[in-house]
Amino acid sequence: MTGPALLWPGAAPDDGDDATVRPATRADDAELSARLAAAVDAVDAPDAVFALSLGGRRLVRSGGTAPPPAVPREELRYEIGSATKAFTATLLTELIGHGAVSGTETAASLLAPGRAGHSSPATLAHLITHTAGLPALPAGFRLRALPAWRTNPYGRYPAERVVDAFLRHRTRRRPGTRWHYSNFGVAVLGHALAAATRTPWEDLVRDRLLRPLGLGDTALAPASDGRDATGHGKDGRTPVPGFDAGGFQAAGALRSTPHDLLTFLEAHLRPGEWPLAGALRATRPPVLRRGLGHRHVHTVAWFRHPVDGAGMYFHGGATLGQQAFLGFRPDTGTALVAVCTRRFRAKDPFVATAYGLLAEL
Repeated sequence: MTGPALLWPGAAPDDGDDATVRPATRADDAELSARLAAAVDAVDAPDAVFALSLGGRRLVRSGGTAPPPAVPREELRYEIGSATKAFTATLLTELIGHGAVSGTETAASLLAPGRAGHSSPATLAHLITHTAGLPALPAGFRLRALPAWRTNPYGRYPAERVVDAFLRHRTRRRPGTRWHYSNFGVAVLGHALAAATRTPWEDLVRDRLLRPLGLGDTALAPASDGRDATGHGKDGRTPVPGFDAGGFQAAGALRSTPHDLLTFLEAHLRPGEWPLAGALRATRPPVLRRGLGHRHVHTVAWFRHPVDGAGMYFHGGATLGQQAFLGFRPDTGTALVAVCTRRFRAKDPFVATAYGLLAEL
């Protein structure tokens, strides 16, 4: 199996396929609204929202199999699960740009400076690119989470356990030699960044990322204002508790409104118009290629697939009762947010519907 080609940290030139924005589509608002509405119906969830930004204008359509909630669906905050990693990666590039970290430090040196004995050689760059040699979850996670597996598995694994499990872990592979998607690794990255800046994770995300981008409806925990969407099980009827990320905040804790998520994507589409322009631009170039012929391309923050000769950037996420999809196409100036309140199940249509819609626009 071909190993990954890790190109970052360091100057990673862009492929140059996104320099010219071409017209995305000749469809008028009525046609686009109809396509968004069809996507909402196809998802078959209690609540679903598809929000589109196209050439600077926004279209949002919502619906679902459940009765409309008291707060309009497009104004609710939704759990975005692993799509949080795109925010964490953007925060990392912002901190690198300001010299707070370089990306080449080992996480162990930040989390336990001077620790004697075994020390993992995994760097911050390895952690964000899923090449640190870590499993998806730490050893012992499932045993500890088992009593609350269907309701609160991550909440039973707090920050100190995540860090301790990392410092005790002995990888079988040298970091940088294999790609393996890891919630564990990105969670460790969050704790390492907090240690490097001597700032609690919540404050770091809010002050260095959310506030500069004006994302006032994005948070790390549910609030008491009645604006947090309720997730549901695979049957689409059984409510599930709000997601508690425990010590995995950097990997999956964020919840946000469709409009805030569109703002985040619009900043990535047109970084020169926003604060954190350098950090936003730094999430675009390829930093990792893997698979046969290195055909799978990743940036610091996004999966990137070729569409119409250019790049489509995206990241999905799921919790115990909700799903999210974030994606954008610089070549057409298009961004798409999709969220729903039904747990992923076999042959789930959510990701395929969102991905297919963005690829067509």
